[in-house]
Amino acid sequence: MTEAFLHYCWKHRLFTNNLVTVDNQSVVVSNAGELNINAGPDFINSKIKIGDTEWAGTVEVHQRASDWNLHKHSSDKKYNNVILHVVYENDAPVFLENGRQPATLELKHFLREGVWENYCTLLHPTLCDAIPCASVLPKIPDFTVKTYLERLAVERLQQKSETVRRLLYESGNSWETCCYWTVARYFGGRVNATPFELLAKSIDMRIFARIKQSPFRVEALLFGQAGMLEQDFSDDYPNALKKEYAYLRKVYNINPIEGYLWRFFRVRPQGFPTLRISQFASFIVKANGLFSKMLATTDIKTLQSFFSVSASEYWQNHYLFDKPVRSKSKSLGSEFAESVTINAWVPILMLYGIEYQQEKYKDNALSILEKLPCENNAIVKQWRSVGINPENALHSQALIQLYNEYCKKKRCLSCQIGYKVLTTK
Repeated sequence: MTEAFLHYCWKHRLFTNNLVTVDNQSVVVSNAGELNINAGPDFINSKIKIGDTEWAGTVEVHQRASDWNLHKHSSDKKYNNVILHVVYENDAPVFLENGRQPATLELKHFLREGVWENYCTLLHPTLCDAIPCASVLPKIPDFTVKTYLERLAVERLQQKSETVRRLLYESGNSWETCCYWTVARYFGGRVNATPFELLAKSIDMRIFARIKQSPFRVEALLFGQAGMLEQDFSDDYPNALKKEYAYLRKVYNINPIEGYLWRFFRVRPQGFPTLRISQFASFIVKANGLFSKMLATTDIKTLQSFFSVSASEYWQNHYLFDKPVRSKSKSLGSEFAESVTINAWVPILMLYGIEYQQEKYKDNALSILEKLPCENNAIVKQWRSVGINPENALHSQALIQLYNEYCKKKRCLSCQIGYKVLTTK
C-alpha cells in the first residue's frame, strides 16, 4: 500500500458510501478537496459531514496513523485545520497542535472491491512490461480510449510546441525563421537534430535569398558551414564545393560549425547527415516564404509537396564524399513528407494558434493529424500488439505520448485509462 495510491483513492472517491470513523461516526463526503502541492495537509477545501456536523477544512492522508507523529504534525499549526485524518491502518491516536483530536477514517475497510488488486496489476504487469495495463486493456471501452487519445494528442502538441517557442524567441519572433529552423531540426532526425539546428542558425536566410537561383551554391554553403569541407578530397564534386564555399565564406564573413558534431554511428545510410544536407539544400531552393505558404493551406498534398525533395546528382551514388555506392534514388518519399508535416509543421501551427489566440489554427493542426495516416514506428507496433489500433496520425501521436509520458514512467495514477483499470471489476 502506498500513500500515492491512497491519495488517488481519496481524490477519486474510490470507496463505498457507508463510511464511518474509528469511533463510529458516519462520514459523508461532499467534496474530497483539492490535492495540495504546497506545504501543509494533503487536501484543501474539503467539505465533509461527520456525524451531525458539517465541516470545511483540510484532510491529511497517511498509510498508518502513526505517520502523523513521525512527520511531527502534532507540533505544526498548519495542521490545526485538519477535519479528517484518512489512514489505511489506524495504529495510533493523534492530536493537533491545539490539542484537538481529529476524526480518523480507516480506509482499508471501505475501498471499492478490486481497486487494490487492479493497482497491483499495473505495478507488476505480466503480459507486457512496456504497457502495464496490457492484460486488462480489453476490458476498457473503445470510447474511453479514443476520447482520451484526443486529449493526449493535444497534450503532445502543446509539449512539442515548447521547442518551437524557444526557437521563435531566439529568432526574434520571426515565424519564417522559426519555421526554417524547426524544419532543419527535423531533417537531422533524433541523432543530428542539434547540429542541424546549429547549421541553420549559422546562415542568415537573406544569404539564401541571394544565391538560391544556384542549387550548387546553396549546397556548397551548407556543406561548408556544416564543417564537412575541411579536408582533402579525390572527387571533383566535393573539391568544387570546397572552392565555392571558400568564396562564399569570404564574401559573407561567416564561420562553420564544428564538423565533429555530426553523428554517423548507428544511423542508417539514408539518414546520413551528408545526404540530408543535400536534401535540405534542395528544400531551401524551393522554400521561399515557406511559413506564409503553409499557413495559407490545409490541403495535405500541398503541405507534403513542400518536403518532397531529392539530393543532388552526386548523392545518387554516394552516402559519403569520395565513397561511391550502387546508384539509388535519394529522394525523400511520402513517408518523410508525412513525418515532417506531423513533427515539424503541426507543432508550429499549434503554437501560432496559441500565441495569437486563434482557434482555427489549433483546429487546423488537429485536423491535419486526423487526415494523415498513423505512423508505423516501434511504439505504435507495441500498442497494436495489445489490441490498440490507431486510425490516423492523431491517434499515433497520442499513443506515443501515452507510452513515453505515462507507461514508461509508470504514471498509471495520472492516466485516464489507468483510472478505468483501477475501477473495473
